[in-house]
Amino acid sequence: MLVYAIKRILYAVPILFGVSVVVFALVQLSPGDVTDILIPPEAPQAVADRLRESYGLDQPVYVQYVLWLWNLLQGDLGVSIFTNRPVADELFDALGNTLKLAIPATILGFGLGVTLGSLAAFNRGTWLDKVFSATAITGVSLPHYWVGIVLVALFSVIYTVLPAQGMGPDGLPVTWDHWRHLILPVVTLSLIPMGVVSRLTRASVLEITSQEFIAALDAKGLMRPRILLHVMKNAAPPILALVGLQFGYLLGGSILVETVFNWPGSGNLMNLAIFRRDIPVLTATIVVLAAIFVVINIAVDLLQAWIDPRIRR
Repeated sequence: MLVYAIKRILYAVPILFGVSVVVFALVQLSPGDVTDILIPPEAPQAVADRLRESYGLDQPVYVQYVLWLWNLLQGDLGVSIFTNRPVADELFDALGNTLKLAIPATILGFGLGVTLGSLAAFNRGTWLDKVFSATAITGVSLPHYWVGIVLVALFSVIYTVLPAQGMGPDGLPVTWDHWRHLILPVVTLSLIPMGVVSRLTRASVLEITSQEFIAALDAKGLMRPRILLHVMKNAAPPILALVGLQFGYLLGGSILVETVFNWPGSGNLMNLAIFRRDIPVLTATIVVLAAIFVVINIAVDLLQAWIDPRIRR
């Protein structure tokens, strides 16, 4: 298990290096630089040259990349051009806010997805299978932003029982006032994970139940709950992999959903950085989210290998 874990970690190094190269290259290919944002067009060229020198933009591209990567590895994410605050402060505040949405949305989507998918598989061909499968397809098909707008119109405008925007009081969501602001965005974000997990769960359970060892367990007179436990244990690895991917996507933040609900998370921060052309915030956000995504997938791979030792071979 230790050797497998070390291999998975080593595989992540070139991936993260490639992400850093791609992100830096895309920034270099975009038109303009920091001087176009901070200095008016009528400013003297000498002022622009001094500013470019202070940001290291007068250096060759490969030198800029090495300095940027070195600062990144040291935890220096730079300073926001727009707010003049350290990017690390803005980014980790936004990530904390996104976690408040991503964790409950993943739990809700995973719980509903596994439940609906399992019930659909064990009732294959019945009206329950059709209802649960249709629910899963609907969750995957509906656009996030449209669902968010409909929920706001229904529960905030027509019935006025839930707030339309904002995240409520600071701190952990432990009071009803916190959860009132969480319900609509969490439900909106959980629809796609619910649908995807449900479809995969149904397919995995049907595949496992069709294998000969399940029939053998039934023939030996094993209790039904024990057989179901074997089925779910064997179906778990692909489901866990998918849940890890979905959690990584949610942690990256849905730009449209966070914009609809005015939620100050990582997706909203990235959206603002794009419109403001705040390059330090944009590059740091993408790289950090990519690193978190890779770490989540490593954790899921290790969990899969622990559940099913065959994966380590």
